[in-house]
Amino acid sequence: MAVTSKTAPAAVSRPSTTAEKPPNKYKQAFPQYAAVSPFFILFAIFGAFPVLFSIWISFHSWDGIGQMKWVGLEQYHYLLSDATFWKTIGNTLLIWVLSTVPMLLLALVIANALHNATRLRTFYRIAYFIPNVTSVVAITLVFGSIFSNNFGLLNAFLRSIGVGEVQWLTSPWGIKIAIATIVTWRWVGYNAIIYLAGLQAISADVYEAAKVDGASPRQTFWRITVPMMRPVILFTAVTSTIGGLQIFTESRVLFGDTSSIGGPGDAGLTIVSYLYQSAFIKNQFGYGAAVGWALFVLIVLFSIINWRLIGGNDDERLTRRAARRVERRIAAQNAKREAADVR
Repeated sequence: MAVTSKTAPAAVSRPSTTAEKPPNKYKQAFPQYAAVSPFFILFAIFGAFPVLFSIWISFHSWDGIGQMKWVGLEQYHYLLSDATFWKTIGNTLLIWVLSTVPMLLLALVIANALHNATRLRTFYRIAYFIPNVTSVVAITLVFGSIFSNNFGLLNAFLRSIGVGEVQWLTSPWGIKIAIATIVTWRWVGYNAIIYLAGLQAISADVYEAAKVDGASPRQTFWRITVPMMRPVILFTAVTSTIGGLQIFTESRVLFGDTSSIGGPGDAGLTIVSYLYQSAFIKNQFGYGAAVGWALFVLIVLFSIINWRLIGGNDDERLTRRAARRVERRIAAQNAKREAADVR
């Protein structure tokens, strides 16, 4: 019987169990995260943690060394009935109005003059911006000698013209005017440079069209420049509000050698000065934190007010303007037709 040879069946191919795994996206992105991690670590330590800790200690009574005592909302209840705190709000708002309103108006006028200047533009821009980069302590010391009651340059000038002396650093209004003048002198150049950048973004065709229509320089400034600068004005108003409600160094340096941190009668005691006094002089860190969060609420409130007054909806305003223009044109056409019919 013949023996037939049988060939072995071909091996069945099986799917490989050692398929390559997809790359780990976290491992790939690790170098990038490691590169930016120092910022987030520093922000968490020196930014986020102090903010969260200030919220926590505002609900405690703490002298900064001993054990914290939970008091709940008692700090905020006392804050609402604290006459000194409400006085600091009034002082801060008055100083803010006396400094911010003339500062922004003067900055807009200076920016318009710099925009139209033909000679020494760079010199004037640097000259107006120098006060902003000068030490605020040095500026306050100089203005302290200017507003001094006995030997101040301002009183010497007033005596020379026969007006008489003004007790700038002892009267309530004199103290507020002195602090507001320091703030205005320091920040007017900064805001003028911002306004100048906004003016340079306005197309020259708009001004040429205004000249063709016969608009005067005053009409061009108030009806073209100011409306088109509204976003920039909103920015400066909000930043000036934030800075104005946080005034501290000016009053602290002016009255640093006196018994009261806010000057005679606490006329220069601002909200931040009261926070500093409560936390670092009286060692009432919980109450100081409560004052700080009350200041935060005020800043948010006044920023929203500025946004509503200066900002608003551009589309709605443009629609109203267009509607008024159409109404004026229709009224003018009707007047012409009536005049023609009478003739």
